Amino acid sequence: MTTTTRKHIGRNISRIREIKGMKQTTLAELLGVSQQQVSNIENSETVEETKLESIAKILEVPVEVIKEYSDDKVMNIISNNTFQDDSSAIKNLYNPTFNPLDKLVEAYEENKKLYERLLEAEKEKTAYLEKLFMEKK
Repeated sequence: MTTTTRKHIGRNISRIREIKGMKQTTLAELLGVSQQQVSNIENSETVEETKLESIAKILEVPVEVIKEYSDDKVMNIISNNTFQDDSSAIKNLYNPTFNPLDKLVEAYEENKKLYERLLEAEKEKTAYLEKLFMEKK
């Protein structure tokens, strides 16, 4: 990874946008401008401060990261925003309000009942076919 600082603000915006997997059209919609205007911004060496702040907010990075771009800084910021180590969120991810073993037993019992009904229907069908066969003899 490179750690060199780039002075071309537009290229920095473009690179961060690409790393985040965002298309120019998406950035344009979020900024309220056309895709062509985003292309012009990304080709500009400088960007006005208010526009830069809006872009930084959309890309979820500080303005300084855009101004003093480096792959390492951006990847660090993105990974911190994306992969937060929040143990409470992990705990809440799967916290059932029921006993999973009880649900398993219920499913087993339901399958058993369905199998018994299917077996009974097959017995009835067999008896009916035997009856028809005997009548034809």
